[in-house]
Amino acid sequence: MVRNILGILLMLITLFSPNVSVAAPGQMQDTSRRLYDRIMSEFKQRDYEAALAGFRLFIELHGRSALAANAQYWMGECQYRMGRYQDALNSFYNVVLSYPLSPKLAASTLKLGQTYAKLGDQDNARIMFGRVANQYPDSAEAEIARKAIDVVDGLSNTDHSQSE
Repeated sequence: MVRNILGILLMLITLFSPNVSVAAPGQMQDTSRRLYDRIMSEFKQRDYEAALAGFRLFIELHGRSALAANAQYWMGECQYRMGRYQDALNSFYNVVLSYPLSPKLAASTLKLGQTYAKLGDQDNARIMFGRVANQYPDSAEAEIARKAIDVVDGLSNTDHSQSE
């Protein structure tokens, strides 16, 4: 993991060294894409700490790139998979609030619902799942959200019948 983080840092230092001439916009986009792909490979290898550090750096360096919302989303995924649910909520909310036109909105809202469910907050989980189902009705995320609503409603009905 440390070696992977160091590899990403070395790549960043090399790419942004003062001795390197200023890159044209197309080159900068290629650079951000290569860095993003490198960080995603860490995620796919389940090195979530390294990927999380990489995505944070990516957002610092390329916060205005087309991939910034994706990087923010994947930060949340790293945190979620490491059981850092409160941090994951913050990351997923950041996608929704900071990147309102992002293609990651449906996925981020769905993950908000799943994260709330992990935290035992069924009311907010249901709100988020409902939002996905209503705002993105034809998406794959909406199908998952509809099933999750059924689960949350089942839990809610069980809770009510046990308290009676």
